[in-house]
Formats: sequence, structure tokens, C-alpha cells
Amino acid sequence: MIHNRNKCEKCIDSQNSIFKVLNQREKELLTKHRICTNYKKGEIIFREGDRPSGLICLCEGKVKVFKEGVGGREQIIRMAKPIGFIGYRAMFAGDNYISSALAIEDCEICMIEKEILIKLIKSNSDLALEFINTFAIELGFSNNRTVTLTQKHIRGRLAESLLFLKDTFGYEEDKATIKVYLSREDLANLSNMTTSNAIRTLSSFATEKVLAIDGRRLKILNLKELSKISELG
Repeated sequence: MIHNRNKCEKCIDSQNSIFKVLNQREKELLTKHRICTNYKKGEIIFREGDRPSGLICLCEGKVKVFKEGVGGREQIIRMAKPIGFIGYRAMFAGDNYISSALAIEDCEICMIEKEILIKLIKSNSDLALEFINTFAIELGFSNNRTVTLTQKHIRGRLAESLLFLKDTFGYEEDKATIKVYLSREDLANLSNMTTSNAIRTLSSFATEKVLAIDGRRLKILNLKELSKISELG
């Protein structure tokens, strides 16, 4: 973990940022009250039970947010990409984190002080609406995932997880390889199944020419068929 105040510009200045609605003075106030930090792949950003001290914005890299279940088995709750926020529910609710976040590749985050953020939300209704919109989208996603993980069969769950990864991170330049490389265990934890079931199901997708597999690189050969498997559950 390395502190660096010279980066993280995208979190506040990008047109994709929630803070695009702020004026220059408000952006400068945020910039003054943030700490930018680099995390190496595999480092924990926060742990379940920790107390949030501000809003965490992911500027570079990819993060998995997960919860440990019975026997230490993980359930991946969500994945985050730039420019996104992690752990914000706990911060706004005044709770401790109920999950943990881990960098799955080298990451750069900035932590914005809670007091300054709340002050800006109170004074800028556009910013308040941006946060409400973000929460509403996240709640819809969580509700859909709950239905998926409890009602779909193994093939449908894994197919939906692959489509989710494709929609979240996009493709490599070949327009087919999903631009995130997860272990088989992480794919299983994202899809609420055992690692052995994830491996078997991936192999069946490869046999059916739905996917091409090269280590952790997954190439979608038949998007229509993968979507059909997901829909049928």
C-alpha cells in the first residue's frame, strides 16, 4: 500500500465520475480532502468489521467485494471497475463494513473524507441525486443477483456470471476475450457453486463451442448461446 497524492484525478474530474456535477470550487475542496493510495494485486483494501472513514473511489484497477461464509468459503458480492465506489453503503449507514474488498490487479484508489462529502451533498442537490441514482442501480443489481443465485441451475448461474463480467469489464481488442482474468475459485464464488462444478461447467461450455479457454483467459465464441443458457437458467 503506497500513498500518492499526485494521482486519482479521474475520480473527480472525469466525465464518467459522479462528481461531474460539481463546480470548480467544490472539486478543489474534494481534492484537498482526499488521500490517494496504490494497492498491489492481492492486497486487502478493507476488511469485514472495519470502520469506514470516508468514501472509497476506485480510479484504476479491478476489485472484488466478498463475504466469508461457513468454513471460510467466499461469496463474491460484486466486482468494481474504474470509476466506481466500494464500501459506500457502510459509510452512509454509519456501520462497519459487512464485507471485504481485495485488489484483483494493481489498483489506485482515493479516500474522500466523509464530513466533506456530506457537506457537499447537503449543499448540492445534483450530487445528492447522482448518489441516489447510484444506490438505486446497485439495489436493482443486487435484487437480480439474489434471484439468479437462488433459482437458476449451475449452467445458468455460470453463464450469467460470464455475461456480467463481460458487461462490467468489456472485451480485449479481439472483441471476444473478457477483459478480466479470474481464478476458477473466484468464478465459482461469483456464481455460488463449488470450484469443481465451475471447472466442469466451463469445460462443457468449451466442448459446446460457447467458450474458448486459455488458462484464465475466457473468449466468448457464441454470445447468443451463452445468453440463452443464462435465460433458461
